[in-house]
Amino acid sequence: MTTSFDPIVFKRTTRAQWEDAAEAWHRWGPTIEDWLGEATDAMLRAADISKDDRVLDVAAGAGGQTLAAARLVGSGGSVLATDISPTILEYAARVATEAGLSNVETLEADGENLSALEEGRYDAAISRVGLIYFPDQQAALTGIHRALRPGGKFSAAVYSTPDRNGFFSIPVGIIRRRAELPPPVPGQPGPFSLGGPGVAEKAYSAAGFRDITVTTVPSPVRLPSAAECVRFERESFGALHQMLSRLDEDGRAAAWQEITEQLAQFDGPQGFAGPCEMLIVTGTR
Repeated sequence: MTTSFDPIVFKRTTRAQWEDAAEAWHRWGPTIEDWLGEATDAMLRAADISKDDRVLDVAAGAGGQTLAAARLVGSGGSVLATDISPTILEYAARVATEAGLSNVETLEADGENLSALEEGRYDAAISRVGLIYFPDQQAALTGIHRALRPGGKFSAAVYSTPDRNGFFSIPVGIIRRRAELPPPVPGQPGPFSLGGPGVAEKAYSAAGFRDITVTTVPSPVRLPSAAECVRFERESFGALHQMLSRLDEDGRAAAWQEITEQLAQFDGPQGFAGPCEMLIVTGTR
């Protein structure tokens, strides 16, 4: 089966899926921070965020990295968290308030269109596993570049290649086969769209960034069991929900059963350790 990619439909369904998954992504927050904590720290260091900085967080989600950035900049700085999903931003605002952070603002915005933001306003920009899902990554990168002051840095955490990310690539492969989805082509959004050698560097360079660096951060997903990882993905991974929409209820159930069986290979005496490798890609305006 072959289908043409429609970026408008993709974006609309992405927003709808993240509206649905927002509560679960928030609820799984502690697991997400355990999993992505090291990559997040590396991203914030690479963006050179410091006291009193103004930071832009693109595709912020429920805001774990937003809070970390807000703590770094202190009361004299600020963080603007943007996302296409207003519901998930409500959770980001809530956790900021609960953490006693008054320097976080949220803005519902399409990451591919940041023209409403003042040019050169931000000292740094970040995006954690968000940029990969933009249909027009070049538009997003160009907009982020414009929003930064000269010398400001943008750092994004993205997945590397499928073979290094079995916890995610195995479910993606199973669903893609069962839903008869065509293989992704270069330039299409998806979890591994920026993971290939040189791909992210080329995209950053085309948007005007310089001094581009890529750092690898092993980020295994550690949970009590493969079944718990499947519950995590089933409840909160909007990308998988989007792919599964092609299947009926029985088809979805069968897909999750196969995913559970395949991910069980990563169970061990110490629990589940799903392979995951993040890349921290950074460029300077």
